[in-house]
Amino acid sequence: MSSRDAILAALADVKVPAMAMPEINIDADMNDVVGQYRETITKIGGQIVEVADLAEVQQFLNDKIAAGEQVLSQVAELTGNRALDATPHTLENVDLAIVPARLGVAENGAVYVNSADTGHRVLPFIAENLAAVLKRGDIVANMHQAMHNIEFQSGQLGAFIAGPSKTADIEQALVIGAHGACSMTIFLID
Repeated sequence: MSSRDAILAALADVKVPAMAMPEINIDADMNDVVGQYRETITKIGGQIVEVADLAEVQQFLNDKIAAGEQVLSQVAELTGNRALDATPHTLENVDLAIVPARLGVAENGAVYVNSADTGHRVLPFIAENLAAVLKRGDIVANMHQAMHNIEFQSGQLGAFIAGPSKTADIEQALVIGAHGACSMTIFLID
């Protein structure tokens, strides 16, 4: 018997007692979750734009397009000037990608996006700038509530994205846009 087989046999003989998962009850601060979300997203380098309807968002996109930017919209009611290509590698020159957010989390300023909505799972990470449309009623207080409000489907990527990409591991200097979107705008709509 090889040492590998001996180790695997020894592991198979270990009987771990069955234990129930701990129950975690976190009291969510439900006071003004929209205000909490607004404050948090601003602290982490993102921006929030409250809009009355999607026409305001379309005007924002139109201004970007008029400035010569490549805008890719995955929000059904909004249009950009760039189509979603079949190959994700061709998305490297997208200046702005706008995607629908399924929910927002007040405690960390994140939005939850799903690859079923983004077209390619790389889109939110490869675009130079990222925007998301989030409904005010889809903001929850914390990640515990968020996990109860999302559905996981086999083969889909779901991601919580909180603000623009950032790192501070090089000489403890904060760098924004090091490995993802350089900016993040959340369009908050009723």
